[in-house]
Amino acid sequence: MLLFLVLPKIPDLLETFLDSTLLTILITPSLYFFLYRPLNLQMSEQLLIEKELRNSENHLKQQTQNLEQITQKLQQAPQLLLAEKMSSLGQLVAGIAHEINNPVNFILANLSYLGEYFQALVAINEIYQQRYLQMDAEIQALNQQYDLEFVVNDIPNLLESMQRGARRIHKIVLALRNFSRLDEAEIKSVDIHDGIDSTLLLLQYRLNPQQDNSGIQVIKHYGELPNVECYPDQLNQVFMNILSNAIDILENHSSKDDRIIEIRTHLLHENVVVISIKDNGQGIDEEIQRQLFDPFFTTKEVGKGTGLGLSISYQIIVNTHKGSLKCISAPGKGAEFVIEIPLFIDAKI
Repeated sequence: MLLFLVLPKIPDLLETFLDSTLLTILITPSLYFFLYRPLNLQMSEQLLIEKELRNSENHLKQQTQNLEQITQKLQQAPQLLLAEKMSSLGQLVAGIAHEINNPVNFILANLSYLGEYFQALVAINEIYQQRYLQMDAEIQALNQQYDLEFVVNDIPNLLESMQRGARRIHKIVLALRNFSRLDEAEIKSVDIHDGIDSTLLLLQYRLNPQQDNSGIQVIKHYGELPNVECYPDQLNQVFMNILSNAIDILENHSSKDDRIIEIRTHLLHENVVVISIKDNGQGIDEEIQRQLFDPFFTTKEVGKGTGLGLSISYQIIVNTHKGSLKCISAPGKGAEFVIEIPLFIDAKI
């Protein structure tokens, strides 16, 4: 029964099937050329662009890493050069100090003998004058020519003056040796005050009164400190940099006769040493303070500063000694540099 119902409709069905098939055959190439193919090309181009973008991104990341490494090396270069320079200078200073120390010790040792010999000659001369009251004319003439009485009275003064000078040279030599600390290039436990005093002694010629000023007064307020574990040569370089800058400020920008540098030390929290170096100069404004520890930043005239002193000092205190270095200042209020370092270099503040 169903067959008789379907058979009359077969021609229509076949016609419909043929029409749809023909339509499909006609439309498919159009869809391919006008829709699928452009979309496929677009997707291929997009994939290619994404691939190129990924490659470019990776390349850019690599270049960025290389640039960061180069920048880091460039930032470290002046510090390494200065460290190498200071090392060479330290070797030179230590060598000169050693060469000077030997003849100075020789002079100091022989001056005492010279004083004893002179006293012996004076004693002999006094006995001679007592026993031979009448001196012949030639001896009297020589006494008058060389003013023997004045010579006898003045030679002790000369010897004392020479001893003071030789002792001062000896102290300067010791200061040079303490400052360079070549024998303590590694971590040592030292007295911080010795390093500060040695640095001040080397800078004494800049602190003394000059023709146009009354000099710079250094006031020390030393607290009771235990020995500190540190790199003594590097720490002394920090003292030198900060004190030299303070002297520069007071020399160039201060008209006061009462120019002062105050140095204070004390123990904080039983395991942190605080060193404060303060001047009564013109002070530093906030804009400059933000750049003080940047490499190559300087307010000095061209040729009078490299801008590395405070940057190197910051690296030594913060990176090497795990401490802190900060500047407290305001215009007209002077400048204070505060150093904090742990008693033991592996400890943290």
